[in-house]
Amino acid sequence: MKKGAAVEMINECFAWLFGTKAGVLALMIGGVVLFLILAWLLEKRTRMKYYNHEKSEDDWDLFGEE
Repeated sequence: MKKGAAVEMINECFAWLFGTKAGVLALMIGGVVLFLILAWLLEKRTRMKYYNHEKSEDDWDLFGEE
């Protein structure tokens, strides 16, 4: 591989991501999916940590579990 080939590949990748409609759409969809996965994981960790919380009338449930 040439010395500048890796830099050129990175440059082309960034040009596609930020310079085309498909690249920007891929960034947006990837960001939404990433944050949905993070939110789900953090919700599950919180449920495991506070499993014995008594529910009141004001509590709501994200997953509809009883």
